[in-house]
Amino acid sequence: MNEEIMDTLSAPEAPAAEEQSAPTTTEVVGVAFRQGGKVYYFDPMGKTLAQDTEVVVSTARGDEFGTVAQPNKQVRTSELILPLRQVVRVATQEDRARNERNRKTEAEAEQVFPRKVAQHKLEMKLVDAECAFDGSKLIIYFTADGRVDFRELVKDLASHFHTRIELRQIGIRDEARMLGGIGTCGRPFCCSTFLSDFGQVSIKMAKEQNFSLNSAKISGTCGRLMCCLRFEHETYEEALKVMPRVGAQVRTPDGVGVVVETKPLAATVKVRFEDKQEAPKVYGIADVTVLRRGKGPGKGEDGEES
Repeated sequence: MNEEIMDTLSAPEAPAAEEQSAPTTTEVVGVAFRQGGKVYYFDPMGKTLAQDTEVVVSTARGDEFGTVAQPNKQVRTSELILPLRQVVRVATQEDRARNERNRKTEAEAEQVFPRKVAQHKLEMKLVDAECAFDGSKLIIYFTADGRVDFRELVKDLASHFHTRIELRQIGIRDEARMLGGIGTCGRPFCCSTFLSDFGQVSIKMAKEQNFSLNSAKISGTCGRLMCCLRFEHETYEEALKVMPRVGAQVRTPDGVGVVVETKPLAATVKVRFEDKQEAPKVYGIADVTVLRRGKGPGKGEDGEES
């Protein structure tokens, strides 16, 4: 349980007038640590910061160097996880020089790491390298098919860079998030822009949204099911509760037919009449009555879901 909730539970009830006067918005600035990377909100601490201003901010792993991607603005307090971490200061010339040295160290690591991996005959693929702002450690992210014994490699890297080395094995979805890219929709990857975590995505979600089950069409660049299949899943689930299934026999104003297609969000079904030589017709679900349920996603005459 976070501290804010604990404080709320332990505090005495405030007068109604105080509750109404509580601020509903909070001033924040959005800071990115890599160009085009995810934006995080920070407390500006009374500073007015223009876009592209370089700043030093407090994070869970110490002070970090970043760039203001979104200048001061008001955001609904309910959308934030409080307390916000703070902007420590506008970057000084010394901060910029240190950041530049760190970037050079990261670039060097990207050259040295593959050579060292080859020397130790390990199966590891470099994803990214990050140097802590204070230079206290170098974090190297990699992918591998299985567990890797990299103890000797860490010693070798530590003697080369003269700092603490952390090797972190990540999965293919995390690799896509860190490297970024453009999805099939033509927009930057959701995972590298606004998604805070990877939720479970299943084939069932694709089925309920009438997607082709061709893996090439429902998989992201990472090779896993697209994260966006989850965005409208709850809406589709609710809509399908009142939809006839594909294959259901239904009564319509024009007679009895069979459902050949459903559009949950539009709340319509396409019905084919076997005894009529005409194209299937579209009806709103309020205009059809299920006589015999089918096999597709939706709801049958007994109210059970598929």
